[in-house]
Amino acid sequence: MEHYTPIYVNTSGRSVFVVGGGRVAERKVKGLLQTEARITVVSPQLTPALEQLHQESRFDWIARSYRNGDLRGAFLVYAATDQQQVNTAVVQEAEAASILVNDAMSSGSSSFITPSVVRRGRLSIAISTAGAGPAAAAEIRAMLEQQFGDEYETYLDFLHQMRMEIKSRGLPPAVRTRLLRRLTEMNLLEMIRTGRFQWWTEEEIGNWISRNQEEV
Repeated sequence: MEHYTPIYVNTSGRSVFVVGGGRVAERKVKGLLQTEARITVVSPQLTPALEQLHQESRFDWIARSYRNGDLRGAFLVYAATDQQQVNTAVVQEAEAASILVNDAMSSGSSSFITPSVVRRGRLSIAISTAGAGPAAAAEIRAMLEQQFGDEYETYLDFLHQMRMEIKSRGLPPAVRTRLLRRLTEMNLLEMIRTGRFQWWTEEEIGNWISRNQEEV
């Protein structure tokens, strides 16, 4: 069994290559579009959905088959064709250049895999079965989507705002930790779910911080 280290990689502004233009490549590109990566697709043809995205200037397109040397300057690579020989060549070039690469046809030859992800604003939950079963990963994702609803986006945005406000006040580390802990102890999620939550004003934020700085 392959063993992977769970990690979130910042691809914003970085060059990511997808070799292939079929359905698998389409899924990879659509996922990458959420990360603000600079995407290049290498393929003689594209799916209709990819053609539309290219017309919208969402990625660069090298409209031909892959050639050795195409990956120069890449930060991350997906070998996403339906031809194992081509994918193997992509993996070999990437590995020779110490570029992280995913082979859509063989997790065993991949240096990373792309998990199924549940996203709720700042919250992202990654699910991986280490290549054992994409269907199982999809089932688990569906369960998590039910468990973690849209309220988590509002909840985490509020926690982020409060964390930034608390940090800006130059409070001692112990006080900052205490305030953040008390925020998570509040029943904010239930208030958001039931529509009882109102975003705090600057005055309300200041008053809450003043009241909760001391140990109970």
